[in-house]
Amino acid sequence: MPRKQNTGTVISNRMNKTIIVTVKTKVAHKKYNKVIAKTNKYYVHDENNECMIGDQVRIEEFKPISKNKRWILKEKIT
Repeated sequence: MPRKQNTGTVISNRMNKTIIVTVKTKVAHKKYNKVIAKTNKYYVHDENNECMIGDQVRIEEFKPISKNKRWILKEKIT
């Protein structure tokens, strides 16, 4: 079974080997049939501390690394 992948923007890189990535998705509301923008934050493992704030990145689901980290950096897009 392939692992989940998301694309998002780095909003924080203050922690060592960890970045926080926001992923924006559009979801239809069940009752009102209106499209809503939904934002999720993910703690992502960045082994080489290579990402800067504002970078577009692709992340991949991974086994739990710590209490909150369950994603790893797949590639830096820009």
